[in-house]
Amino acid sequence: MTDKTFMVGGVSKTKGQYKVRFAGDMTRVKILAKTDTDINLVELPRAMTKAQLVTHLKTTDLYKNPEFATAIDAADAKYNAAPTVKVKGAKPSMDAIKARAGKKEVA
Repeated sequence: MTDKTFMVGGVSKTKGQYKVRFAGDMTRVKILAKTDTDINLVELPRAMTKAQLVTHLKTTDLYKNPEFATAIDAADAKYNAAPTVKVKGAKPSMDAIKARAGKKEVA
């Protein structure tokens, strides 16, 4: 599966909070204007995935605004976070953990 790419990105304020926005083109402003305020979108130098776009926003003037930077950092944590590994099976009990720790001390 390939990641969708975007040519426009930025931030806007919705319900009192800034959020990173992704769009194919600048016509997205018309849709955002119905529900959002303080809309700040920029055209990207090339098509980008959400993860790439968020990383790019950190290099723009948008990132100089502390409120925008908070939204960009939150999106960066969401889209560029290290993947977590889920372990299948039952979680060890506290007794099992203590028993393993005790074995290491004896050795």
